[in-house]
Order: sequence, then C-alpha cells, then structure tokens
Amino acid sequence: MVFTGNANPDLARRIVRQLHIPLGDASVGKFSDGEIMIEINENVRGKDVFLIQPTCAPTNDNLMELVVMADAFRRSSATRITAVIPYFGYARQDRRPRSARVAISAKVVADMLTVVGIDRVLTVDLHADQIQGFFDIPVDNIYGSPVLVDDIEDQRFDNLMIVSPDIGGVVRARAVAKSLGVDLAIIDKRREKANHSEVMHIIGDVEGRTCILVDDMVDTAGTLCHAAKALKEHGAAKVFAYATHPVLSGRAIENIENSVLDELVVTNTIPLSAAAQSCSRIRQLDIAPVVAEAVRRISNEESISAMFR
Repeated sequence: MVFTGNANPDLARRIVRQLHIPLGDASVGKFSDGEIMIEINENVRGKDVFLIQPTCAPTNDNLMELVVMADAFRRSSATRITAVIPYFGYARQDRRPRSARVAISAKVVADMLTVVGIDRVLTVDLHADQIQGFFDIPVDNIYGSPVLVDDIEDQRFDNLMIVSPDIGGVVRARAVAKSLGVDLAIIDKRREKANHSEVMHIIGDVEGRTCILVDDMVDTAGTLCHAAKALKEHGAAKVFAYATHPVLSGRAIENIENSVLDELVVTNTIPLSAAAQSCSRIRQLDIAPVVAEAVRRISNEESISAMFR
C-alpha cells in the first residue's frame, strides 16, 4: 500500500500509476494551532506500507507529517513501514568540521525516523552517502542519474562535455561522463588571498564544447550560475545544468534568469513553485518510474542494486 503526505502528492500519484495500484486513503491536515493531524482511513493491519514524503520546504512541516504518519501506521499494526523520501532534507550537516559547535542534523533526523517505527528508508541521491550509516535500519539510496542520462542522450548534444561544478561532485560527474562516453572537466573554486573573491579554475579544455554541469541539487543556483559564466568565458559554446533536486530557494529563479545558463533540467523529487514553472529555462523530468521500480523491488524482496548495473 502506498500513501502520501502533502509534500509531493503529484509524484505519489505518478508512482502508483506506474505500479497500477490506488493511492492509499489518509487525512493529512492541521489543527487550528498548526499541529499536524493524521488519520488513516483504511485498514493497514498486516500490510506492507510505503509512505512517500520528501522533506523539502516547508521542511519542518513535511518532516513532522512524515514522523506522525509513520507513528499512525505503526499503531495501526502495519507489518512494515518504508519511508520513501525522494529528497532527504537536513542532510547538509553530516559532520562537525574542525570540531565546531554544530549539530549533526542528518543524524538527528535518522534517529527520529527510527524511533517512530519506520523499518526502511528509500531515498534518491543523498547529499552525502555516509548518511546511510547514521541509520540502524536499511537505507536504499537510489540514483537519479539514469533519468538525467536518458534525457541527455535524447537531446543529441554536439561536442558534449560533462562538468563537475566543484571538487566534491567529481564522482557523480565522472559516473555520468562514463555512462555517456564523453570527456570530463572540473571546476576548482579557490580563494587565492584573504578578502579576495573566489576564482574558478577550469580543469579541462571547454573551448567550443557543449558543457553540462551535473549536481545533486540546485539551491540558490549561485554556484551553477557562476560556473556557467566561467565556462562561457573560457569558450564553451553552450552550458546546460542537470540536477536531481530542485530546491530553488531564495533568489534562485532570479539568478537563473539573469545568468548565461542555457537551460536547467531537474527531476520532480521536489515540486516546482509557480515561479519555477513559469521560468522558460527550467525543465522538469519525471523520476516516478525509477522510484516505482524500487518500491516494487522492495515489496517483492528483490535486489535494488541490480537496477543500476
């Protein structure tokens, strides 16, 4: 059985269409003071339940919906509860850099999900793979890259080159470049001196190439827009960006519209705002078939890793 909160019901409907099953019936609302109110409107006793709920903005509301719904399923005697979290929020603080006095919020969320009785987590392109180790329950981190790669192939770009927007994204970009059989370039951002702006060093010859920046998420789009500018200044013919998660917070839409980026392509792990939908430079792909296949495999006790071999 598949249920959804209010974070991304459109994606949930697309997933159940792929699975040829109805969407589960649950009331997800709020009390007058803003507290989350949940009621499951059908029998889930002994059922294998999948709860689809990305923890995107409003992050805290969506996270609380997830944990309160999970508690409702546990108290209703569901046999197994799998949290399907296409976008895993609170993933950016996953360590204490230089022993700074900060929270490890990814671990806090992992503990919350486990305590309320979730048995398994299915997510897409975790911001940091090591977050899987914060859980004491199984975590399946599937990849959005097959959807992105298929679209890149369909576009039939000329003289293509994949570009990592920073050193941290090299592994992801290299995997995409390998799948497509094309060259890889890397942008190395560094601050040469104190109080000086960052300089973008491009490792690789992008002259005359169609460059595709690959990342896991687009937040304010500042990094992608600056990277696109640097690539154009180094002679790139066109610059596109492909990312799994369209966070698009703050001035992201304005940054994209004022940039030299030719197009930003994202998936629907997070629903697009009205402003993002009206932006001609943003195009959204459907990741529901990949997530639905993972749900089917988990339900049937089949291999998830075999999806990406």
